[in-house]
This record gives sequence, C-alpha cells and structure tokens, in this order.
Amino acid sequence: MNIDTYNGTTTGTSTGTDTGGRGADGGSGTEVLIVGAGPTGLVLAIDLARRGVRHRIVDRESRGFPGSRGTGLQPRSLEVFEDLGVLSALQEAGGPCPPMMSWDGATRLGEWELVERAAPSPTVPYGEILMLPQWRTVEILGARLAELGGHVDYDTELTDFAQDADGVTATLTGADGRRETLRAAYLVGTDGGRSTVRRALGIDFEGEVVDPRPVLLADAFVEGIERTHWHIWPTAPGGTLMLRPLEGAETFQFMARFDEEGQEPDAERDGTSEALQRLLEERTGRTDLRVGAVTWTSTFRARAAMAVRFREGRVFLAGDAAHVHSPAGGQGLNTSMQDAYNLGWKLDAVLRRSAPDALLDTYDAERREVAAGVLGLSTRVHRRDQGGDGTEGRPRRGPETHQLTIGYPTSPLTRELRREVAEGALRAGDRAPDAPCKDPAGATVRLFDAFRGPQFTLLAVGYEGGLPPVDGGLVRTCRVEGPAPDLRDPDGHAHDAYGGGLFLIRPDGYVGLATGDPADVSAYLAAVTG
Repeated sequence: MNIDTYNGTTTGTSTGTDTGGRGADGGSGTEVLIVGAGPTGLVLAIDLARRGVRHRIVDRESRGFPGSRGTGLQPRSLEVFEDLGVLSALQEAGGPCPPMMSWDGATRLGEWELVERAAPSPTVPYGEILMLPQWRTVEILGARLAELGGHVDYDTELTDFAQDADGVTATLTGADGRRETLRAAYLVGTDGGRSTVRRALGIDFEGEVVDPRPVLLADAFVEGIERTHWHIWPTAPGGTLMLRPLEGAETFQFMARFDEEGQEPDAERDGTSEALQRLLEERTGRTDLRVGAVTWTSTFRARAAMAVRFREGRVFLAGDAAHVHSPAGGQGLNTSMQDAYNLGWKLDAVLRRSAPDALLDTYDAERREVAAGVLGLSTRVHRRDQGGDGTEGRPRRGPETHQLTIGYPTSPLTRELRREVAEGALRAGDRAPDAPCKDPAGATVRLFDAFRGPQFTLLAVGYEGGLPPVDGGLVRTCRVEGPAPDLRDPDGHAHDAYGGGLFLIRPDGYVGLATGDPADVSAYLAAVTG
C-alpha cells in the first residue's frame, strides 16, 4: 500500500526510484553523501550514524566553522539535541541569553530583556533559548559523530556529480588536487547559502533583501566592558553597534551596521583589531575600550530566500542551501538542523526498510512549508526590531520564536482519525509533548525518555484495548495507565497533554497518527515504512 492511497491525498510524482532496501553501492560503501559539515550536515550524519546508515560527510574547508554566527539554540532544537545525545555538552558550554544594556556613548540608558524568561513546564522541558557560538556547537556535534564512529573529511570538495535511476556518482577533489569518484544512493547538499549542489541542479533560489544596510560581524577580544550584558548602542553615529560576550570564550561578538549609503564594509580590511578599534571609538565616543586579537570576521546583508524545491531526484537540499533567513529571532540555524532531523529517518526507512520512495517526497512537502513560515517570521521580527530606538519599544523575543508550535498538519504523513477532538487539543501533526510519569518502581520517567532513539513510539494513553503487533526494531510501545501499564500518570500530565487513545510518534518527535483503533496503526506503518 503506498502513501498516496493510504492518505487519500496526492503527493505528486516522485523523481526518485525505490531502492528496495538497497543502496546504489549494492550493499557496501556509501549510502548517503553529505556535502557540507556545518550544523545541518553534522546533525544528519549523527542521525544516520546512530541508525547504521553508511554515509560520508565532506567539507571543502580545512576545519570546522570558526566563527560565532548562529548563536541561539531554540527550545525545540534543545529537544532534538537531547534525542541525539549532545544536549548536556551544549548546556555545559552555553548559557542563557544575557540581559541587554543600552548605551548612548558612555551613558547607560538602562537594562532590558531581549527574551521572555520562562521556566520549564511538564510538556516543555526547555523554556528558553540557549546561547552558544556556532563554532562551539560544531565542535560538540563533531565530537558526538566521532563517538558514533563517524568523522568529517575536510579539505574535500564536491567538484562534479551526476545522478541516474539507481544513485549518484560524485567527484570529490582534495586540497592536493587528487580526485576520487564515489557512488552513493543519495546526495544531500548542506553546503550553505551559496550552495554548489543547488547551483549545479539549477534550482532557483527566490527571495528578497530584507535590509539593504550591510553588517560587519567579528569575534574579537575587547577589554574595558563587563561580560554580564549584551551591549548595544542603538543610535550610534553611522549605525547600531553591539558587543555580546560569547559563552565558553573570552571573546565578544562585535556587530556593526552601516546605515550611510555607499558604505561597504570589507571583512579583511575592516575586521582588523585596529579598524575595529577606530570603529568602536567613532560609534561610542569611548577611548577606554580596547579591541585585541580578532579571531573571525564576516559581512552580510539580511536576506530571505528559499529554493523552489528541496528535492531533485536522488539529491536533497537542507539548511542554508535550501533557505536563508535574517538573523533576527534566531531561526535560521534551528530550522536548518531540523531539516536534517526530518530527513534522516526517511532516508533510513527507504534504504533499509523498503519504504516507498514517496516517503522522501514528504521531506520537500513538509520542510518547504515550514521554511516559508519561518522566513516570514524572521523577516517580521527583523523589521519590527528596526522600528525600535533601543529605549522605547525595545524588541522582545517571545514563544513564537521557540519553534514549539511548528508541525505538519497538512502532511501526507499525518492522520488524525479520532472522531471527536476538542478545540485546542493535541492533534496529529503536532509536536509530541513531554510529560513526567512514574515507572512501576515509582521513579520519574519522562515521555521523552520513552521516545528517545531512532524508532517510532506507539504511545497508548488511558487505552483499555489490546495493542497491535509491531516490529520491535521499528516501533517501541509505551502504555500510560490502562491495563498492564509501563508508566503511571499520577499527576495527570500525560492525560492533560494527550487526552486518551493511541498515538504513533514519528522518529522526529511529531504525532503521525492519532486514533482509537489499533488496526489504523498497522495500516499506517505498512504505508509509511513498507
């Protein structure tokens, strides 16, 4: 039974070919080639590694990304990182968003909060954003991949590829000019906004410049200002200037916007310690602040753009290769990593479990819709920020940026089969919430503990009937209350979050199926996983 027939919807004609559970390599070598070892590529590599999917991840640079760029990890991403086994390391290295301090020259204008502070709740274990420079996130993800037996091939560039009905043939070129031909079942381009993979496919990248004013970004040592705040000079001559202390490092993130027409900062010319010192004095009027060594520089203009499709046959786009965002609201890095989290289990299902190729089409359908929504949010936040003057109308980041309400209600993989669902209640397609329960010995066990891992989870909440037979390697079952329960719900948190019934939780933590009939579970799994 294929996905189209089961869901009663049309997903479109697939551009790939079912491998019948075999990779294009015939059972050895590489099944998935990942091009680009930023956070997106590393998350995908980790997910594939823990599933035993043979992969290769390459990057043309000589080392991991060295700058701070994407620094905010949203609550939904923290849930993903917990499942992937890296959350504790990220939390140890990072910290909360510091309070803001507005300045006018050497005069303090006052402290304020950029983010709404929120405590954890039974359904949301991580209430706030975690701040961490991107280079450190990349290091931690790389270390986790190594724990799983994987590694990144740096100094290795994708210089050509071609696909056919059975796979992709890629040419990789090393820093010494040596070429290697590699055959894989699938290729995933996670190689950034100037993606070589996207351009080679000829996929249009449509969007707009959100703000024409260029921004200079640098990581630098700065003396003379406390590290307790994120400092901002909102009305500085020439444009806003900000200094944010970076977690786990002695450096600050130095950001300067150039408002005057015709000004075009250059990372190499204007990113030296001497040039940043001059800029700091010009913008703040302070001579007591000293800029030391600079470890990384970059320039950008806020832009929003998205590829018109995320899949072309056996080649996929993810992360910045598929969509770029304004940094306002901290959405780009998080959306990118969750692309990989969505794709990993689907590649596994097609490669290893004879799932229909149409399952891979749902990556494009689901993630393009999400990316379009997030692009709109980032653009709105950016433009709202520019309306404030740093004193009155100070911008504030609320729950809309946490990505906890993102879901897949219109996906061909979503089946809401309960007859009566109260307004505002959890529905199929929503993020599966957490809830603290008790095991038979009385110890606290979270639902996220039950969900953790690469499998589906059949969650039965207050369900009195028998459960359908399932493949234990594919689906873990968990009864909350009901006969012979695995977990008790003494405080009612699971019932409050889910109501009652059978819920099939996808490997990426979303409710794929909600029903009261166990036959629906068997039919869904047969359609989705083959």
